Parts: sequence; C-alpha cells; structure tokens
Amino acid sequence: MTGIRLAAPAPGWAIEADVVVVGSGVAGLTVALRCAARGLSTVVVTKARLDDGSTRWAQGGIAAALGEGDSPEQHLRDTLVAGAGLCDEEAVRVLVTEGPGAVRRLIGTGARFDTDPSSGAIELTREGGHHRRRIAHAGGDATGAEISRALVDAVREQGLRTIENALVLDLLTDAEGRTAGVTLHVMGEGQHDGVGAVHAPVVVLATGGMGQVFSATTNPAVSTGDGVALALRAGAEVSDLEFVQFHPTVLFLGAGSEGQQPLVSEAVRGEGAHLVDADGVRFMLGRHELAELAPRDVVAKGIMRRMHEQGAEHMFLDATHFGAAMWEQRFPTILAACRAHGIDPVTEPVPVSPAAHYASGGVRTDLDGRTTVPGLYACGEVACTGVHGANRLASNSLLEGLVFAERIAAAVTPGPVGPPVAGGERVPLLAPEARRGIQQVMTRGAGVIRTAASLDEAAAQLESLSRQAAEDAGPTGKSAEPGVESWEATNLLMVSRVLVAAARERAETRGCHWREDHPDRDDSAWRRHLVLRLPSDRRPVAARTGSEAFPPVLPVPPGGSSAPPAPTSTPREPQP
Repeated sequence: MTGIRLAAPAPGWAIEADVVVVGSGVAGLTVALRCAARGLSTVVVTKARLDDGSTRWAQGGIAAALGEGDSPEQHLRDTLVAGAGLCDEEAVRVLVTEGPGAVRRLIGTGARFDTDPSSGAIELTREGGHHRRRIAHAGGDATGAEISRALVDAVREQGLRTIENALVLDLLTDAEGRTAGVTLHVMGEGQHDGVGAVHAPVVVLATGGMGQVFSATTNPAVSTGDGVALALRAGAEVSDLEFVQFHPTVLFLGAGSEGQQPLVSEAVRGEGAHLVDADGVRFMLGRHELAELAPRDVVAKGIMRRMHEQGAEHMFLDATHFGAAMWEQRFPTILAACRAHGIDPVTEPVPVSPAAHYASGGVRTDLDGRTTVPGLYACGEVACTGVHGANRLASNSLLEGLVFAERIAAAVTPGPVGPPVAGGERVPLLAPEARRGIQQVMTRGAGVIRTAASLDEAAAQLESLSRQAAEDAGPTGKSAEPGVESWEATNLLMVSRVLVAAARERAETRGCHWREDHPDRDDSAWRRHLVLRLPSDRRPVAARTGSEAFPPVLPVPPGGSSAPPAPTSTPREPQP
C-alpha cells in the first residue's frame, strides 16, 4: 500500500456491508443488483443522483451480435481492428460471446429497446468500425437514459441501500493490505467537510470516466477521475491511460467553450450523414474504406487534419437529406440539443469538432474485475479489462460495463478482514480554482494532437501545481480547505500527471494516441502495454510489458506495490 490519502477529517460515522459499489451507471447498478440477488448486503454510493452518471448520456446504443447474419466472431474482429493491436483477445471474446445474453438479461430487468413494428425484433443500427448493424437503441438516441431508468427502477423496487450525492474519498485497508471499505463525504448533509465510512471487504469501483481532465468533453461534470485516483492512492496498477478517445462529432459551440458539450452520436453517421468541410467536400472519402464510418480515431484525425489544412475551427456533419420526420423520430435528443443552440440540422449542416469522450484505459483488472489490491474490483469506464486496446469500438462501452459487472457479481467472495488501518500521508489539496488551469494544460499539451514538447510542457506545469500545493500545505502556507471542489481538483491533478507520463512514454501514434512527432505505428517497439503505479512519493512510475499480451493481475504484496511482469525496459520514473 502507498499509504497516500486525501487530506480529510476522520470518519464521523460508519455503516457495514458485504459489498460497496461506487457508481450508479450500467456497470455499478448491474453489479449491485446481481450481488443483492446472491444475498449479499450491498450498498451503492454515487456522486450525484442515481440516474446522473455517464450512462444516461449514451446516445448511440449497445453493441451485441443480436441480428441475423451477425456473430460474436464478426463482432470480435471489428473490436480487434478498432483496438489497433492492443486488445486482449481473451477479454474481447468474453465480451462478444457473453454480450448477447447479458443484453437479454438487461431486457428482463426492464430495459425497453426500439423494435420493428411489424416483426417485434430489436431494431439494429450501425456505427463507426462495425461491419454489421448490431447496435440496439432506445428512444431513437436516448439508449443510455432508458438503460439507466430500468436499472434505477430495479434498484428502488428491490430496496437496495443507496447513498446519493456522496463523493468517495479513499479506500480503507486492513493491516494485511486487504480492502476494508471506503471513506466518503455526503454533500449537503452535516458539515461542509463531514466524512463517513462504509466498512466492507469488497469494494467495486464503477465511477465512470475522467473527461473533466480536459476543457471540453462529452462527460458530465461529475467525471473527474475519482475512481482512478482512489485506486492509485491505494497502490493499484493502472494501464493504457494514454488512450483517451476524442469523439469526432461533438457540437461545436465556439473556440472558448468549456465543460460538457453536446454529443452528436455516431449513429447519425451510421444512418448516412456525411462529414463535409465549409465547401461541402466529403473529406473522409479515400481516407478509409468505411469513410465516415471508420473507427473513431481515424475520423477524429481526419477532421483535425482537414481543420489544420483549411485553418478552420470545425467541420460540418450534413444530414439535411434525412428530412424532418427522420430527425424527429430517430434522433429527437440530438435535434433538440442542436435547436437549443440555434442550429437546425433538418435544414443546415451541424458544426462539429472532436472533444474528450472516453478513457480506454483505467484500473487494471482480470476477467472477473479483480484489481491488484485484494478485495478491490473495477468495471465500466474506470477499468482497463483489455477489451478496448488503443481505441474503443463504438457502443462497446455499455456492453463492457454490463458483461464484466455480471462477472464481478458472480466472482466476489466477501471474507473476513481486519479493522481499517488509520493514518497515512495526506495529499496536499489544490484550491478549487486550480481545476480550470489543469484542464487548460491538458487540452493544450495532451489533447487530440500530442508532441514531446507539448507533453513536456504539460508535465512541467502539472508538477508546478503539485509543488505549489505542497508549499501551501507547509507551515508557512495556507492549504486549501477540505471539500468537494478541492478533492476533485486534487484527483484531476493526480490522474492528469499519470496520463501525461504514459503519453510521454509512448513514442508512436496508435489508436487514439496521436503523437505528431512520431506519426507512425511502431509494432516492433510499441505493441506493448504501459502499466503505471504511484509510489509513496506520488511520482508516477511506468513500465512497458514484454509483449502485446495483457499482463496478469497479481495481488499487491503487503507493504508494497507489485511490479508489472516482464517489462522490456527498466521501469522508470517519467521526469517533469
């Protein structure tokens, strides 16, 4: 264990459970429902309301081989191609073979997908990187909202204990390094910095993504990388953090727009929309066999290159040929978002540009969601199962959360643990206003296009923020007060430093990691994973694995962090 903790008061209250699930998206609520069905005392902790996570914003749908002529093998091939040589094939095979059954069980839970009026079969559409129509959707473009509704209703019907509006702070462990629960702050109850605890031998992280690391993202405001930061402080290993997927078609609201931006689903292109420049030229033709339906990294790069060639701030998505009826029936959510910003996609092309969307990497797990910390599990976007490799295939995220959540619920075996060990070094807190500075640093230096110089500058600026926080926490400084905003800013800084460390190390362009100074994919040196951990000095340490095989997850021995197996080079500390 690292012994690192956020600066926070000691817990003033505690409850007991067998399992505590952190997060209320498709992954978290599926784990909770399945664990409760096994008779395990289960508590769900979520940062906002139960239905406020990333799942509700998923427009496109959930991918599974449900249609006639499709097969798990075809789904597997498309996923491996999108992952650019870094998918763990065994994990992908689990995803695509167990996926159809998991979707049917989700329907049994109450989720209602759009169906063909005449046959009653689930309607399937197509998205980028898929060679088949295999995307199930609901409400046209409100799939995530429907899945969230069904799972939240099931949780409430079954009376699961939930703690809403609670930011989880740190993992509790016993003297042997085993998971013993979490500390958390319930917002709006008691003192501003009031802290409690849930004592449990099993903790499941399902905290979603970290899109708020960047200035513009499709992620909600709660996606501040809290789960990855907690896992790093607890000594867990993370992998593939450099692979941040930038969704190619996000509604462009102006060069200075920040925070959550409206997504224009890939399904719009799946139904035949065209990417064009200001002159109406379809610039993706000839760049890839699937043109606008190429994998997301290819489309994002195509848009960025055309923007640079023309000195433009955005490109356009033209679906005026759909007509009003199709827009209103198939994409009502997107239509409403566009019109709210003064754009009518029925009559004019929609201005779009890439924005941070999805973290393909995260906390390293095995096929049953186990991390390198005994008793700590992870699933959904916070986890790195090996499914996504260097670039997630469209609509595989909801499926991954669903499939691996079910596997975790089947695998957990709560056992006896000792009392939580108190103490540990406290991480100096950043002032809340540092959040915007971190986002600007990351957007400039580690955004869609990266170079050694931009990453070096980002690392130096992040290091400066870290040093300043340490100085402010010293005897002559004025440290930031514990509270939600300062805890979130501190988590963002920790995750940003590890992400930049990985991006500096990977000297190639692969999937959604684009190094302008290393524009080619280098399989001989870089068909490898980077595994990172955070020692007690809080300076990220990275190691390259010996092959493209995803390394086994090994428990952290008491008193220290496990080292990634068989690195091809000596693990080194990335320098600021």
